[in-house]
Amino acid sequence: MAAPKIIVLGSLDGQLESVFKKLATLHAKNQFSLAILTGDAFTADSDDATISALLNGSIEVPLPTYFTVGTHPLPPQIAAKVEADEEICPNLHYLGKRSITKTSDGIRIVTLGGVLDPNLVGGQSAEQHLPFHTSGDAKALRGANNTDILLTSIWPAKVWTGSKLVLEPADQAAVSSSEDIADLCAALKPRYHLSASPGAFFYEREAFVHQSEKDPNIISTTRFISMAPYGNDKKAKAMYAFTLNTADNTVPPGATASPFTSKATNKRGRQDEGYSRFGHRDDGHHGRHKRNRRVSPPPGPDRCYFCLSNPNISSHMCCSIGDEAYITTAKGPLPTSTTFKEQGLNFPGHFIIIPLPHSPTIASMGSTADPTSDAVKTYNEMTRFKESIQAMVASKSSHKFGVVAWEISRDRNVHLIWQLVAVPADIIQKGLAEAAFRVEAENLKYPAFTTKDIAVEDLATAGDFFRVWFWADNGEDKIKGKSLVMPLASDARFDLQFGRRVLAKLMGLEDRLSWQNCEQTVEEETKDVEAFREAFKEWDFTL
Repeated sequence: MAAPKIIVLGSLDGQLESVFKKLATLHAKNQFSLAILTGDAFTADSDDATISALLNGSIEVPLPTYFTVGTHPLPPQIAAKVEADEEICPNLHYLGKRSITKTSDGIRIVTLGGVLDPNLVGGQSAEQHLPFHTSGDAKALRGANNTDILLTSIWPAKVWTGSKLVLEPADQAAVSSSEDIADLCAALKPRYHLSASPGAFFYEREAFVHQSEKDPNIISTTRFISMAPYGNDKKAKAMYAFTLNTADNTVPPGATASPFTSKATNKRGRQDEGYSRFGHRDDGHHGRHKRNRRVSPPPGPDRCYFCLSNPNISSHMCCSIGDEAYITTAKGPLPTSTTFKEQGLNFPGHFIIIPLPHSPTIASMGSTADPTSDAVKTYNEMTRFKESIQAMVASKSSHKFGVVAWEISRDRNVHLIWQLVAVPADIIQKGLAEAAFRVEAENLKYPAFTTKDIAVEDLATAGDFFRVWFWADNGEDKIKGKSLVMPLASDARFDLQFGRRVLAKLMGLEDRLSWQNCEQTVEEETKDVEAFREAFKEWDFTL
């Protein structure tokens, strides 16, 4: 199959009819695979008649065309279409403000629209038609790992560093840029990073080279291109075409070192604004996505309850995010922030550690024998989060509490998670927690537990299993730690609430056995998260 040809346009600012007529002429001669609109396709006060003509088909879009929100909100009519999760009109597709899209040509596009607003609350960040995003949005998109094209409304900070192409001081001052976008570009290493210029100028930086941290011999290049507005008075370039040859890994002449440091793969920062989401589409229909159409299970990241890519995720419950995993408080927690308040735990005693990759098991993320693989890195960071919570719970409770944690590792899972619950230390130290799990398993006629742990390198051959960890510190350097593993047949039914059920009975919290009956208000959940963050601050290695 021939390499796809792509045409990129600068901000249209509502000039829809003339632009698409011009595009039709160019497309007839060049047969582009798709078009990408940078900046603002519309303005907030775009002509209603023009938008109506677009929506009713009087203005035709000649080829699959993609766009995101720029620096102005989408007009009400367009926002309504976006909210309905439909294509705007034939061939015109809204990528979403935060999205990963794979077209039918196999082109992968990661998008982050709008400008950075550090004071933005999570709810506004989720509004697809508003031109704002948070640092957490950029951080979450790094989970995409790679992309052919990165489309952003603002520039990566100091992208001009090391370039011989002079950017006029006035133009440089006018550019909106952010370190978060720079980190995102450095992490994803796109072949093309596309954006829009705020004034009537076009900027194409020399290609810059990224070097793999895993293997210095593996390199990739990025071309950063910022389009001038369409129809600008200075006649600066507002249309740009290129062929995306994904098989070509040669470094072009004149390429420079990356203007971004390697901090993008190591930088951690507290994301106080919710770790917002990106939409994921891989439907082979140029991003068309009907909310009520029938889809085959299992759900993808955009519908997974535990994925940051789910636009409906409760982002206000996210507590700390690392490079490979993150922590949330549990929905309808078993022990709440008041259950053990007198013992020093004024935060919810129920946590979830969630890997960023949308995978059912650690082993499905990659090689478990390679220390540099995503699987091993994810497992190690999840373990680090678990141990940090354990240490915090022990300290804040003056060693009166330990932690019981569990996982269900099955290939049929949608998304792997680890759950942790604060449990009185004496229950763990005396073996009562272990006995409770063994007895409940026997009552339900589940396979017997074995006292063992599974090393990360053995996960590839471990099959399906339920694992529970017990940990308690008595404050005298005597730590009770143990792991039980229950093998699970691949076709056997297993209660997903088994761990919660055991601990609810053990701690006299049977009235909270069902999380659905224990849901809290957003205000209560937000308050709990703030209390946890404050308590966890000393142990939070992401800060």
